[in-house]
Amino acid sequence: MTRRSFVGTMTALGLTAADQGWTELFDGHSLEGWRPSEHKDSWKVVEGQLAADGPRSHLFYAGGFHGADFKNFELEVDALAQPGCNSGVFFHTAYQESGFPRRGFEIQIDNTYTGERGYLERKKTGSLYAVRNVYKEFVRDNEWFKIHALVRGKNVQVRLNDMLLVDYTEPTPPVIPPGSERERYLSHGTFALQCHNDGSRARFRSVRVRPLPDDLATPEPAPVVDDIFRKVIELGAHNYPMVDYHVHPKGGLTVEQALEKSRRDGIEYGLAINCGASFPTKNDDAVRAYVDSLQGQPCFIAMQAEGREWTGMFSRRAAALFDYIFTDSMTWSDDNGKRMRTWIPQEVGTITDPQEFMDMLVDRTVGILEHEPVDIYANPTYIPNQIGKEYDRLWTEARIEKVVTAAAKNHVAIELNNARDLPSPAIVKAAKAAGCKFSFGSNNSGPQNLRRCEYGIRMIEECKLGWQDFFVPGAWWPKAIERKPDALKA
Repeated sequence: MTRRSFVGTMTALGLTAADQGWTELFDGHSLEGWRPSEHKDSWKVVEGQLAADGPRSHLFYAGGFHGADFKNFELEVDALAQPGCNSGVFFHTAYQESGFPRRGFEIQIDNTYTGERGYLERKKTGSLYAVRNVYKEFVRDNEWFKIHALVRGKNVQVRLNDMLLVDYTEPTPPVIPPGSERERYLSHGTFALQCHNDGSRARFRSVRVRPLPDDLATPEPAPVVDDIFRKVIELGAHNYPMVDYHVHPKGGLTVEQALEKSRRDGIEYGLAINCGASFPTKNDDAVRAYVDSLQGQPCFIAMQAEGREWTGMFSRRAAALFDYIFTDSMTWSDDNGKRMRTWIPQEVGTITDPQEFMDMLVDRTVGILEHEPVDIYANPTYIPNQIGKEYDRLWTEARIEKVVTAAAKNHVAIELNNARDLPSPAIVKAAKAAGCKFSFGSNNSGPQNLRRCEYGIRMIEECKLGWQDFFVPGAWWPKAIERKPDALKA
């Protein structure tokens, strides 16, 4: 039975929260049982709600229930964030008079907060901060939402309005990012609410808990910890958006399986559908059906625009339903009008003049980047197998410059493609120098080759990419469909 059906059954039987074992920690009219730190005036009770408004302060539960010490539990918090708010809910923490809590975990509250002093915060509401991060905004400012946390042994689940965002099982020993100032490992402690900074205004109208037995077993085995597991946590903690924007639920991979793997690996997914000629999704109705099927799911929703005909097949209104759009330069027509899919040797045929072919490829690629409303250039710099062994020689500095300049000018991110290890490190470095942003992308054909952004992680290290070099939909500039609406039919 799911948590929602369990609660629904109890409610149908006429059982109250107290009957179900829940205890409200906020009395609705005072700070009794709560202890604010440093700037104590940042916390008030307003209209029967805990109001955070002022300089940095944390409000710790210090009441008598359960000795203000919780190991395994269910916690529900009703919260509201005003525009630009950064807040959070801490657990397994302990009171301290000043600074950010140095112990425990934080469930992030941040819909539209940007950051301070050049730091642009990427972790959104529902993140298990710096351990399992969420990069898509699932709730809006000025609207009430419910955070539900469930801790059982070494497992933490976080739900946002009943959407399961985090399902993290802590390994032994815990993986703590280098340079972390907080002791992030599951133990026991109290709860705290955050007033992050002056201007971060949040409200809390309910904080209730249901303690669970201390000897409750972890519901599943600890994960296998390897270098990539550690790197995902380390990079996420340092503000790199760990998102695979190019995941296809196909080839035997269901949406449910993909989301389970996403939560297990700590990498958010963009679930993409192929749209264009020779694909099932070739009109607005099919687009709407796909987008509707993913509503309420913890993922980005993406269009992979196929071929060059797609701009005449879909309306701008339908395209705008996606969080972002990506395409590649693997389907185009040559100067004689011959349409080819360059990964199919029979369609490409014999390439008698590789230099001439490359000039056409670069010309078509630049045209795509200049004129099509796309946010990500996928499978970047791919060339057919017939000439693949000459990749480094054929991608000359002049050709590279044309492509990366067009990408930077048109705010099109370059995919770090895990399927083909593209583009080469030399091109990644040139794209960084040109001012391009980057994204991770699997381009999987099924579950067997949906991996963990290994090539992108390698490029971060080899090409010295910073978190500022990475794409997040709508974070650096408006979506491409908003910037180039006239590229599609009305």
